Amino acid sequence: MLKIGGSLFDHSRALVKRIAEEELAADILIVPGGGDFADTIRKVYREKQLSDDAAHWMAVLAMNQYAYYLADGTGIPLADSLKGTGIRIALPYEILRKDDALPHSWDVTSDTIAAWMALKTGGRLIKATDVDGIFADGKLLETVEASRLCGTGETCIDSALPEFLLNNRLDAFVVNGLDTARVSKAVREEKTMGTRILGR
Repeated sequence: MLKIGGSLFDHSRALVKRIAEEELAADILIVPGGGDFADTIRKVYREKQLSDDAAHWMAVLAMNQYAYYLADGTGIPLADSLKGTGIRIALPYEILRKDDALPHSWDVTSDTIAAWMALKTGGRLIKATDVDGIFADGKLLETVEASRLCGTGETCIDSALPEFLLNNRLDAFVVNGLDTARVSKAVREEKTMGTRILGR
């Protein structure tokens, strides 16, 4: 499971193409972030008093827009189900409408949605973003317990993810997606710079 954050928008299609070209794994489900598409929904939520339910589904649809962007020009198929093999790009709205298992809250964003998909498929969770990983006191953490991140406020992961990882005994790896070689290594389960979040 490879979650590609909205912060990588300008580099995301090149990253997806490289993953496909290298054939790093037989089965990779790419989960798009929300990025600018979801930020538009946040603005409407604040200014127009949307309900949490409406905002949730609109934000998930924003992830679908990113999915279509990633698929365009890369030749990688879109997937409306967690079933399947090969490299494919998830359409989160279709998948979540079939199994509405997550809270409808801005605390639960594409990170936790990707973790839920990893849990459902038994896959590993890799989050590609625009920073090297999680930092504490200015130092990159190679590993960190998910419990340490609960309630810590702003990091490069959404606030609901640490508790989700703990509750489901799931690990995650955060890697800088601006360095495609690091992402390749992470997918191949080779050692590379980043932060492993331990939920087990």
